[in-house]
Amino acid sequence: MKALVVYESMFGNTEQIARAVADGLRTRMEVELVGADHAPPSPDDPLDLVVVGGPTHAFSMTRQNTREDAVRQGAQAGNAAYGIREWIDHLRNAPHSERVATFDTRVARSGGRVRHFPGSAAKAAAKGLRKHGYEPLADPESFWVEDTPGPLFPGEVERARAWGEKLAKVVAPAGLR
Repeated sequence: MKALVVYESMFGNTEQIARAVADGLRTRMEVELVGADHAPPSPDDPLDLVVVGGPTHAFSMTRQNTREDAVRQGAQAGNAAYGIREWIDHLRNAPHSERVATFDTRVARSGGRVRHFPGSAAKAAAKGLRKHGYEPLADPESFWVEDTPGPLFPGEVERARAWGEKLAKVVAPAGLR
């Protein structure tokens, strides 16, 4: 059983979540973890699961201008010209056997309490993937960041690992690997 985790991260928070999800998946599957700017435009290897994640910018997936704005705010990671939106846009349209799951990181403020702002990169990514013929395995998942540059809320890395394990159990039932 094989999985591909594709992510984009500007401040490093989404990369931490992607790595934790990949660790959870590895409990039952082989996993390749790759940034969107290095992800294969059309995965060649037979895959069982594709997990896609990115930060929520302006209520959706990032765009070049929102990534450039993140760089102006001090982002050191990522690629201002290319993210999960562009990667998804370049996938071929066809029925795909791989199932998909999406996640995002979102800012939550207000004294540490999670405030549910509208919009989600994970939901937008799931919609884009469905348009290209991918079937979702799970509902989009959000992980919370305390402020734009971070850090992640306490417990989010552990929750991401557990989410990865949960996805792996659905794709690769006990005894299969």
